[in-house]
Amino acid sequence: MLLHLLTFLAGTVAAATAAATGPASRPNIVFLFSDDQTARAIGYENPEVATPHLDRLAREGVRFTNHYNTTAICMASRCNVLTGLYEHRHGCNFSHGDLARRHLEQSYPAILRRAGYHTGFAGKIGFELKGEGFEALAPFFDAWAGGPDQTFYETAKNPGIANYADRHPHSSRAYAAWAADFLRNAKRTGKPFCLSISFKAPHLPFTPDPQDTKPYSGRKFTRPPNHGVEKGRHLSAQSRASRAATGYREWINNYDESAAAYYALITGIDAAVGLIRESLEREGLAANTVIVYTSDNGYSMGAHGFGDKVLPYEEASKSPLIIHDPRRPGERSGKASAALTGNVDVAPTLLALAGVAAPAGLDGRSLVSLLDDPAGRVRDALPLFNYWGATAAQTLAIVAPGWKYIFWAYGGEGMRPTEELFDLSSDPYEMRNVAADPRHALVLADLRARYDAELAAIAGSRVEGHDYEKYPVLFSRTIPWTEKPAAPQPAAGKGKRKGGKADDR
Repeated sequence: MLLHLLTFLAGTVAAATAAATGPASRPNIVFLFSDDQTARAIGYENPEVATPHLDRLAREGVRFTNHYNTTAICMASRCNVLTGLYEHRHGCNFSHGDLARRHLEQSYPAILRRAGYHTGFAGKIGFELKGEGFEALAPFFDAWAGGPDQTFYETAKNPGIANYADRHPHSSRAYAAWAADFLRNAKRTGKPFCLSISFKAPHLPFTPDPQDTKPYSGRKFTRPPNHGVEKGRHLSAQSRASRAATGYREWINNYDESAAAYYALITGIDAAVGLIRESLEREGLAANTVIVYTSDNGYSMGAHGFGDKVLPYEEASKSPLIIHDPRRPGERSGKASAALTGNVDVAPTLLALAGVAAPAGLDGRSLVSLLDDPAGRVRDALPLFNYWGATAAQTLAIVAPGWKYIFWAYGGEGMRPTEELFDLSSDPYEMRNVAADPRHALVLADLRARYDAELAAIAGSRVEGHDYEKYPVLFSRTIPWTEKPAAPQPAAGKGKRKGGKADDR
């Protein structure tokens, strides 16, 4: 009798253990993605921005203070996030081409779906499949409300969420309403789910929901120490060839009005985040749902006289990153990690959270270890690429803890190849180029070596047929410009997509 009882108890424990580690116990995932949100445009970094729900998410999770987009423009960055690959490895960006199906098949939502997750996507996806077009994207998800190109702030103009237009005429809250229905349906499937919401906000045109403009109406906003054209005179001539310098003058000429609308759009996203969290609680899903929040690139907001993204400077390349995992002990909440992280880390992190193996050879790293030890690190350096726009402004940069090295290779039109080195620990606004300072010679030598190694990696790993073959030569520090093949130079800000579609303006 005792033997039977012990056998029964052992079987019960084994069944409970299997249930705890089986598919039903895998976490749900909600990935929330804004568009053009710089790292300082969030309440916990800047009290002038009203983001109570995002601030709460950060208090209950881990916020990452050195999160970079390895390509700071939407089309490429979105593919970086989905695949965990650098741009030259997936090949998708304005003027370089669309995404090959094989890369989307190895993206985090496709892998999670094959692993038994119920998947959904709503919002701006930002790219098309090579040779197939936008319509071929929907079958990759169980539920789909994605829109082509930039999508619209007016809910009624986005077919996937148009049914919510009466309640939520502005798209940010409408995506939260779509998410509520997705969560209800996902719960019925009995599967873990992965929901990806990609907001249009705060991308241009700055058209916030009127209810979000009240906190900002008529206000004056603090300019950062590096705001204005005169604060960019020390930077390379090449950087000023970028469309970030030639357009977007509203951030120089009318900062307060631009900031008010930009911040109001972020407040609208914040409201949607609150609604999504309410839906998770209502459905009884919150305790087992990981929430990740970030953006596809930063935004210059007039820093150094720049108005756009694209460039490797802090405002343009950095975005917020928050990971909230409610399954982790409370004492790990509210921490800030200064570890060097990149947009390519999103895919391996989501897969690791789900307990699903990531494809071999990703450029990204899982950040799960940092949720338990925010003081840790996952890498010693991270490359930042710009392969788009005016040739002069295309560049490769290396970020390391406390430092940034940029080599501006272009030597035409009277410009000279230029090195920039910034001590970010003492100069977070990049106001002093210390490349010529002999006190930093060892740091400079180290980052040059890392730069050269990254350039060699591009040569060995770039995808074929997307016009990345020239960059190991164009970006070389050692080959004189006169010995480099001349490259076509599109006018700044005039990139076009297939079919004449506009660029990321």
